[in-house]
Amino acid sequence: MASVSVDEAMRRAIALAARGLGATSPNPVVGCVLLDADGEVVGEGFHAYAGGPHAEIVALAQAGKRAHGGTAVVTLEPCDHTGRTGPCSHALIAAGVARVVVAVPDPNPVASGGAATLRAAGIQVEVGVRAEEAEAGNIAWLTSMRRGWPYLIWKYAATLDGRSAAADGTSMWITSEAARIDVHALRGTVDAVIAGVGTVLTDDPRLTARNLRDGTLAIRQPLRVVVDSSGRTPADSRVRDGAARTWVATAAEVGAGPDGRVDLAALLAELHHRGVRAALLEGGPTLAGAFLAAGLVDRIVGYVAPKLLGAGPTALLDAGVTTIADAIDLELTDVTQVGPDLRITALPRKREA
Repeated sequence: MASVSVDEAMRRAIALAARGLGATSPNPVVGCVLLDADGEVVGEGFHAYAGGPHAEIVALAQAGKRAHGGTAVVTLEPCDHTGRTGPCSHALIAAGVARVVVAVPDPNPVASGGAATLRAAGIQVEVGVRAEEAEAGNIAWLTSMRRGWPYLIWKYAATLDGRSAAADGTSMWITSEAARIDVHALRGTVDAVIAGVGTVLTDDPRLTARNLRDGTLAIRQPLRVVVDSSGRTPADSRVRDGAARTWVATAAEVGAGPDGRVDLAALLAELHHRGVRAALLEGGPTLAGAFLAAGLVDRIVGYVAPKLLGAGPTALLDAGVTTIADAIDLELTDVTQVGPDLRITALPRKREA
């Protein structure tokens, strides 16, 4: 096998890490490629599920004795603590690896320190290779760990004129089956799906990740979160059907903001405490406006259908904007056609203090 560069190996490690999306929380996604002393790939792995072997351990098992004197290329700094698995830093030292190349340092104070331990053992450590790309692939976990609340994605579906339903309230279906399948794939990458009680009362959604063609549920289901200030979620609503875990978050339990409704920052902090690192906000327009007004949305994914209604509910209500100068500016990062619809991905620009 021909030798590969460290840059090529890191690119492969980032692709491997992506295979764990939606399955590793509260742990990060991590990929690792092991090169022998001649630069040939002798092992690779990724963290597949929480509690399972880490990427480095999988790669070392494949490499065996060929890891000695080689280079480990890993997307996140090797852990330096014993949790459900042992420290990867010690495993790399025991295998006789001569060099470790890391994309992103570990921000978790419990697990960080692997680079220092490796250097103390005489191993060469390089940090920052393809850091931006690796950061993007692990953005939810990294963001959540750095600040203490989940990375929040607001998803909405609307017509070209911004309507989420017709004047008579009908909304099935604004977007195509292809777009709805895409949404279920998105649900499969997060730890929680959030909706307001108004959406539950109006639409009675399941909020599960499933195959639309046969209705089967994905193996791993995100936590269903209903933001319900006064506890109005009906006992027979589909979010209580047992298909996935459900938390009806009330103001009495979470705490109330100045408006008497659930304190959204406290809600996200509690979700982080429960192991949620990425969450998907699905409805409705009032709750979305409140999260946006509070500056708590990290990414927006909009599915825009080539339809016009001219009347009916809009996808977004009061977001704290009263004049054009206060508009929430967005950075478009992707526009993709999904079936007949457009999927638009954008990041809210951070306002200067």
